[in-house]
Amino acid sequence: MSGRYGNRVTADEREPTAGHPAMLAFRFAIELATYALLAWAGASVHAGVAVRIVLAIVLPVIVIVIWFLFMAPRARHRLREPARLVAELAIFLASAAVVAGSGHVLAAVTYAAVAVAGAGLSRWLIPGA
Repeated sequence: MSGRYGNRVTADEREPTAGHPAMLAFRFAIELATYALLAWAGASVHAGVAVRIVLAIVLPVIVIVIWFLFMAPRARHRLREPARLVAELAIFLASAAVVAGSGHVLAAVTYAAVAVAGAGLSRWLIPGA
């Protein structure tokens, strides 16, 4: 197979693996879990009801806006690799820290492990996705 640079095949020109759609679905599930966990963490803060409602809405919205602007496949200012991976890991680990800070340590550790492994595995299986 002839690639862009002679006979070498670049990472972007590899044939998609059979698990390509499944991996993309898994990445999307991690993204949705991030929003859900942030809403849960905001609603679990030891504060008044109004503060908990505001945090349950604002925390996921902040991440949604960041993801929409810089991380989404069709973002106008999409970060390139490896900056996107670093930003993704920062979002996942910060989200885990917020969840742990709200008292859900086991959920935070589990989420962080799955999210970080998913980010790394998806980069390995689907470069450039």
